[in-house]
Amino acid sequence: MGEPEAGSEFAMRAAAAGPMADAQYILPNDIGVFSLDCREAFRLLSPTERLYAHHLSRAAWYGGLAVLLQTSPEAPYIYALLSRLFRAQDPDQLRQHALAEGLTEEEYQAFLVYAAGVYSNMGNYKSFGDTKFVPNLPKEKLERVILGTKAAQQHPEEVRSLWQTCRELMFSLEPRLRHLGLGKEGITTYFSGDCTMEDAKLAQDFLDSQNLSAYNTRLFKGVSQDGKPCYEVRLASVLGMEPALHSEMTSKLKSYEFRGSHFQVTRGDYAPILQKVVEHLEKAKAYAANSQQEQMLAQYIESFTQGSIEAHKRGSRFWIQDKGPIVESYIGFIESYRDPFGSRGEFEGFVAMVNKAMSAKFECLVASAEQLLKELPWPPAFEKDKFLTPDFTSLDVLTFSGSGIPAGINIPNYDDLRQTDGFKNVSLGNVLAVAYATQREKLTFLEEEDKDLYIRWKGPSFDVQVGLHELLGHGSGKLFVQDEKGAFNFDQETVINPETGEQIQSWYRSGETWDSKFSTIASSYEECRAESVGLYLCLNRQVLEIFGFEGADAEDVIYVNWLNMVRAGLLALEFYTPETSSWRQAHMQARFVILRVLLEAGEGLVTVTPTTGADGRPDAQVRLDRNKIRPVGKPALERFLRKLQVLKSTGDVAGGRALYEGYAAVTDASPECFLTLRDTVLLRKESRKLIVQPNTRLEGSEVQLLEYEASAAGLIRSFSERFPEDGPELEEVLTQLATADARFWKSPSEAPSGQA
Repeated sequence: MGEPEAGSEFAMRAAAAGPMADAQYILPNDIGVFSLDCREAFRLLSPTERLYAHHLSRAAWYGGLAVLLQTSPEAPYIYALLSRLFRAQDPDQLRQHALAEGLTEEEYQAFLVYAAGVYSNMGNYKSFGDTKFVPNLPKEKLERVILGTKAAQQHPEEVRSLWQTCRELMFSLEPRLRHLGLGKEGITTYFSGDCTMEDAKLAQDFLDSQNLSAYNTRLFKGVSQDGKPCYEVRLASVLGMEPALHSEMTSKLKSYEFRGSHFQVTRGDYAPILQKVVEHLEKAKAYAANSQQEQMLAQYIESFTQGSIEAHKRGSRFWIQDKGPIVESYIGFIESYRDPFGSRGEFEGFVAMVNKAMSAKFECLVASAEQLLKELPWPPAFEKDKFLTPDFTSLDVLTFSGSGIPAGINIPNYDDLRQTDGFKNVSLGNVLAVAYATQREKLTFLEEEDKDLYIRWKGPSFDVQVGLHELLGHGSGKLFVQDEKGAFNFDQETVINPETGEQIQSWYRSGETWDSKFSTIASSYEECRAESVGLYLCLNRQVLEIFGFEGADAEDVIYVNWLNMVRAGLLALEFYTPETSSWRQAHMQARFVILRVLLEAGEGLVTVTPTTGADGRPDAQVRLDRNKIRPVGKPALERFLRKLQVLKSTGDVAGGRALYEGYAAVTDASPECFLTLRDTVLLRKESRKLIVQPNTRLEGSEVQLLEYEASAAGLIRSFSERFPEDGPELEEVLTQLATADARFWKSPSEAPSGQA
C-alpha cells in the first residue's frame, strides 16, 4: 500500500506496534543475505600486504562507527544494545531464550533481520533510500526478551537504560521520523533538530566565505545572549579546542559574525573514534608498499587529527599517484548523498585487492578514453583541458565500512583535484557478483520474453555500464572557474554556450564547488549525467569489443543495459515521498529522470503500462523497442546530456534546477500516472540484499581471514567478532557522544526516560 497519511489511524497504530507497520518500514524475514567472497584474492597477498590490509581494515571499521552518529539520535544506543546482547549470547543461544519467553520462530527471525539491518546500514535508516526500518514484532515481546537476556543479567542497569533510551524511537513511525531529512521533512544528525534548509544555505555561504569544506562538519543551532541565531560548525578531529601547536586549522577555530548571525568553528567531533582510526593508520604505514602510500597515510592521519580537509586532499593526491597497488584503499568523509543539503560527507573506508582479469579490460577502456571523450555530445571547450589518465581497476572488497557498499566508485570527490590531479575508478567485482544476482521468479515489470535475456546479460551489461559510468561519466566534463586572482580557466571571448549561442554568462567563483553550488540536487544530477554517459557510450562498438562482445551478443548487451535502466526508472518510485514531493536516493532519482527523458522521446521507444498480475493484484510492464534505441533513444539522450553538461560547466544553478526538477517531478498525469504506479511498485518491491563481510584477525605476526555464513545470524556474528579487544569500550564511547548532543534533537518534554 502507499504511504499512510500523517495522523491517520494507521500512522498512530504503526507508531505503537511493529508487526502492523507498513511493509516499506520493515525488513522482511526472507530478505536476501549474501557473503562477500574474497578468499582467493586474500590468499594471493604476501604477509606484508596482509598486514597492510589488516590495519587499514581496522581503521575503516572503527571509523565506520561514526556513521551511527551521522544518522539518527537513537542509532548509537540501538547499536550498543544489540552489541551487548549478542556478545553475551550468540544468535543460536539467544534463540532458545527468546522462544522460551514466548516469541515465535518468525518473530525471532524478524528480530535477527532487524539487528542485521542495523549493522549493515550502520543505523536504523536504510542506506539506500533513507527510509526508517523498525522491528517486525511487538515492542512488549521484544522488551521481555531483552530484559531477560544473559547481558541483562550481567549488567542489568546498563541494558535496561539502553533499552529505555531507544525503545520508543526504535519503533516510532511518526511522520517526521519515517525518513532522513531536514527540519520538518525528516530526521538527520548532520544538523541539530531546529535547523532548516535556510540555515543550511546560510552555513554553506559562511563556509564558502572562509574557504572551509563542509565534508567533515556538522551544524548545531542555538540562540546567543543578544537573541541572534548562533551556529556551531563542528569539525571531525581527534584534537578538541585545547591549545595546540599551530596548524593550518587553529587559525580557523574562533567566533565569526556573518550576515547578522554568530558562527563558532569548533572541532573534536567523533574524537575517540577517530583516535582509533589514526592508531591503525600509523600501524599500516609500517607495511606500506611505497613512499606514496606512506605520505598518503601521513596526510590522512593529519586530517583526522587536526580536522583538516586540506590535509585529506593532500593525502588524496598521493593516493591518485599510487597507480595499480596490490591493496587498494580509501578512507574519510566521502559521499554526501545522505546529507539533506548535499555537502557533508559520510564516513567510509574500504580495503580491496585487485582482480587482474577484469582490470585488464578496464585498462583497455582507459587507453581508449581520450578518443571516447570526443564522442560525447558537447563542444571540446566543455571538456577538461587534459585527460589525466586514471587508474581503473576491478577490485575484490575485503572491507567496506559505512552505511552501504556501492558497485563502483570514482573518487576523490574534490572538484579541484579532479580537474588538476585526476581521479581513480574502481569497480567492485565481488560486490557486483552478489548484489546484482537475479532470480527469475522475483523479476518484476518485464515481459516474459525479456526475462531470460535479462538474466543472462544483466551482469555483463552492468560491468560495461559501471565502467563507462565511473570512467567517462564522472571522469568527464570541465567546470568553468574564476580563481581568487580573477583569472579564468576558459576563454571568455571564444567559448560559446551551445544551448544559447551566446558567450558564457556564469561560472564558479573561488571557494565554490559543484556540491556547494548545486547542493540538494548535486549528487543525483551528477549520477544522472554519469548514467546517461554509460547508456550513450555503450552504443559504441569499440567499447563493447573491449569487454569481449561482438555481433548479436553486443546487441543483446546494449538492449539489456537500456532495458535495465528503464526498469530501474520505474523501480525508483519506491524512493519517492509524495507527502514532501522529495526523492530519498540519488541514483534512483537519476534513473527515473532518464526514464522520463526516454518516454518523452516518443515513437514507441519506451512504454510503461499498468496491468493486472497473475495474482489478481495491480502490476505493470515496461517495454523497450530495441529497434528504436539508436534512431530515437540516442538523439534524445544526446540532447539531454548536452544540456546537463553545459548547465554544470557554467554553474547555472537556476537552469540546472529547472531542467532536473522538471524531469524528476512525479505526478499522476496520463498516460503513465506515476503516483498510482508508485503504489504498484511498493506492492511488488524486493528488499535490497544484506551483505556479510569477513573479518581479519592478527594471530602472532600472521593475519587470518574469518568468514561467516550468508544469513542474518552470520552477519550478526561478523559484527560480534569485529571489535574483540574493545567492544564494550566503543559502545560506551558511542553512547556518551550521543548523550552529549542529545539536547539538539529533543525538547525537555520529548526526552525519553533514561536519556540525559
